[in-house]
Amino acid sequence: MLRNLMMTMAYDGLEFHGWQFQPGLRTVQEVVEQALRRALRHRVHVIGCSRTDSGVHAAGYVANVFTPSQLRIDAAFRSVGSRLPKDVSLMDMREVPLTFHATRSAEAKLYRYRIHNDVGRPVEHLRQHAVYHHWQKLDIELMRQAARYWVGRHDFTSFASSGNDRFSNVRTVYRIDIYREGLEIRVDIEGDGFLYKMVRNIVGTLCEFGRGRYPIDRAPEILAAKDRTQAGGTAPARGLSLQWVRYNMPALPEPTPDMLYDAAHIEETPKHRRANVDAEPLSTAPLPRGIEPETDEPCA
Repeated sequence: MLRNLMMTMAYDGLEFHGWQFQPGLRTVQEVVEQALRRALRHRVHVIGCSRTDSGVHAAGYVANVFTPSQLRIDAAFRSVGSRLPKDVSLMDMREVPLTFHATRSAEAKLYRYRIHNDVGRPVEHLRQHAVYHHWQKLDIELMRQAARYWVGRHDFTSFASSGNDRFSNVRTVYRIDIYREGLEIRVDIEGDGFLYKMVRNIVGTLCEFGRGRYPIDRAPEILAAKDRTQAGGTAPARGLSLQWVRYNMPALPEPTPDMLYDAAHIEETPKHRRANVDAEPLSTAPLPRGIEPETDEPCA
């Protein structure tokens, strides 16, 4: 019987080349899939909620995996968690409906960007890998005034970096909260989805307002221009973290008859194939019909 397992993880992105698998490079997806296949004893397709970029962190990354293994959830949680490297932590694992998809079922995500806004370097506080050091004083009230123009449903082409391959650049930003926490300025952006480097481009532009380089009336003009060259620079990846993803589980669609048939007829991996699971072809990874494994939400 096929099951769908939802996982919530945290990771330090410093030594990863992003989430998505890349041949010859260390990625989060690679180490998570390795831990899962050795715990569940079969090849797996892990579906992630976002393709976080190289150097980006996560405090509440969500992924799901299909498995015919009947290993108890508590045992699977311990087995997978113990096989992950030191810079990844499995915080939760639970069984969810077959129709749950970590990317497509998401209703909202919140990204947090941390700016160390002080002349002194963040290394003095051992934060150099998790914050962007902007030594010039930033006026958060000016940043807030500019950010108000970008809340709502808009075409965010001006904040999409080259490499963005979305069919539509219209997204909804529910809120942009900017506040101080000690020597840090934190920017929390919640939305229904994000374009490639959208959050980092918004933060880089907000910094231009914060140091007085851009007048406030330029904020709506940047959005209306639909031109990346009209906005500010891209803030470094190290300051960005995916904080959480929100789902409405009761609203998930019912499984199709084909999906239920597949789930009932996919059996556990035979014992003679479990001993060398890494040698099994990826095509043996179980997936019910109608589920695509690729993650199609770019990094913000």
